Amino acid sequence: MAVKKRKPPVRMCSGCGERKEKKELVRVVRSPEGEISLDVTGRKSGRGAYICPKADCLKKARKAKRLERSFDCQIPDEVYRQMEEELGKHET
Repeated sequence: MAVKKRKPPVRMCSGCGERKEKKELVRVVRSPEGEISLDVTGRKSGRGAYICPKADCLKKARKAKRLERSFDCQIPDEVYRQMEEELGKHET
């Protein structure tokens, strides 16, 4: 009996709106305590949203307030700056 190959999970980028495989995207997570951060491992607990590992997509998501809508809260500028720095390290 042949093993059925599963399709990889697909998520939509909050910035550009493109659908990509989950492993190609970076997860942004709001922890149960309300802290918002990048989750490069994809294992942190909390509500998640996904963005491409590009500064452009983070800027688009910020401008359209898509992450605020996903997490139903305000995100301070300093958190965005921190995420931009971290994304710079992981950009492909």
